[in-house]
Amino acid sequence: MAAEGGGDGAGAGRRLPPHSPSGPVLQTVEMHTGGEPLRIIPRLEAAEEAAAAEGMSLLSLRREVAATQDHVRRALVHEPRGHAGMYGAVVVRGGAAAAGAHLAALFLHGAGYSAMCGHAVLALGRFALDYGLVAAPSRPETAVRLRCPCGPVTAFVPWDGRRSGNPVRFHSVPAFAAATDLAIDVPGHGKVVVDIGYGGTFYAFLSAEQLGLDVCSSKTRDLVNAASAVTEAVKKQFKLHHPESEDLAFLYGTILTDGKDAFSEEPTTNICVFADEQVDRSPTGSGVTARIALQYHKGLIQLNQTRTFRSSTTGTLFTGKAVKATKFGDYNAVIVEVSGEAFYTGTATFTVEEEDPLKYGFFFK
Repeated sequence: MAAEGGGDGAGAGRRLPPHSPSGPVLQTVEMHTGGEPLRIIPRLEAAEEAAAAEGMSLLSLRREVAATQDHVRRALVHEPRGHAGMYGAVVVRGGAAAAGAHLAALFLHGAGYSAMCGHAVLALGRFALDYGLVAAPSRPETAVRLRCPCGPVTAFVPWDGRRSGNPVRFHSVPAFAAATDLAIDVPGHGKVVVDIGYGGTFYAFLSAEQLGLDVCSSKTRDLVNAASAVTEAVKKQFKLHHPESEDLAFLYGTILTDGKDAFSEEPTTNICVFADEQVDRSPTGSGVTARIALQYHKGLIQLNQTRTFRSSTTGTLFTGKAVKATKFGDYNAVIVEVSGEAFYTGTATFTVEEEDPLKYGFFFK
């Protein structure tokens, strides 16, 4: 590692990199789950102060942060500090937002804020143990309670008494089939048939074959374009409903699959295109949750039958299974267990210089 000062000692004692006195210094922990990055902001004072002062729910805090602190998201997720595929999480502790959990999380992506993120939950489970957010971890596995904008989830994290390990698994919010065999007219592709599932956020699902593509061999750009066209068509032609909050009644993206929905020991492959044409490098935790819910609803799998899901972008694997049947509003729902591996890649200190015209980043795709 290079020394902070110059070789002649002229910079001895100087803190680098320099930054404007009024500019923020942002500390992050860097992780990935199945190849999908997670830039963790362990503390955002403005968010914690708002949560404590106003007694905000996490959904309300999500709106507040979007309105008043969006420069933080843009600075850390967009270039030059981030990239078109970057993903982040703000850790929130205490107050109504956390509501008895070990931590709450706000999820950040290139276009805004998500309601749920499975790959982030798997990583945050490890982070919570290694950074002391759980007072007395137990061996060989510790349950970490997290509150997400969509509701409470629990991560189960290996713990050897000194550090966390893998694989991590989590139990989802109630997941359900919002619509099945829904005919949608997609410009440039004609009529296709989609399923819409909820796994903490809503996705449209269909086989890539319906769009004349192969999820394993087609060019990623072609898959992204087709999936994005489906997302826009579904938004215009189908109205979503969430049993608890209309804030959660939005289509997050489209997941193209290999069409292998019937139970099999073999992995099934998919690609998730979410937000503004952002591509998940992992098999997508909330997508696995929703896809399991759809397969259970259709009678293709039973409780505690484990399926393996492969990312078409990286080849990484998650497993998923429905572990409990439940009700969620008028929907027959299931609690889904998703398992995967999360790893640390480093820590970072980011600074902002006020005179930098790109200080809060730029979005390039």
